[in-house]
Amino acid sequence: MIYRFLMLSDEVDDFKREIRIDSEATFLDLRNIILDSVKYSKDQMDSFFICDDDWSKRTEVTLVEMDTTSDDTMAETRLDELVEEEGQRLLFVFDNMTERAFFMELREIIPGQDLKEAVCTKSVGNAPAQLISFDEFESKNSGSSDLGEDFYGDSEYDIDELDR
Repeated sequence: MIYRFLMLSDEVDDFKREIRIDSEATFLDLRNIILDSVKYSKDQMDSFFICDDDWSKRTEVTLVEMDTTSDDTMAETRLDELVEEEGQRLLFVFDNMTERAFFMELREIIPGQDLKEAVCTKSVGNAPAQLISFDEFESKNSGSSDLGEDFYGDSEYDIDELDR
């Protein structure tokens, strides 16, 4: 079977990649075609997360074995072990320091066909920078959440009110 994934970024509006890969390929194979399609280096720690419909992280597949609850590594885990149905969602976290990621969805399962090597079949737009400094990330994201000094409650709040 062939899996057809759509990959998007929340940082770049016109960015889109379509990846076709054999269902029996490993997550490492998927990682490599993703990095090739966006021209990123392969020397960074990254990971996949299998997500639910609301993009909440469920199962992590790491590049190398870590002391975590997950024993799944990219080289040892085949796609069809964790990805089973159309519409399934994944995150590919390519910058662990800032949790920047690509959003992926299994758009189509093509039965009765095999693919020797993964391929990027559609490439639209430029990918975001692979790495940004933490300060740059903070400054990009802090401007959108100006909460104000009273956001967390009344400044006259008395902790003893709970005991009354």
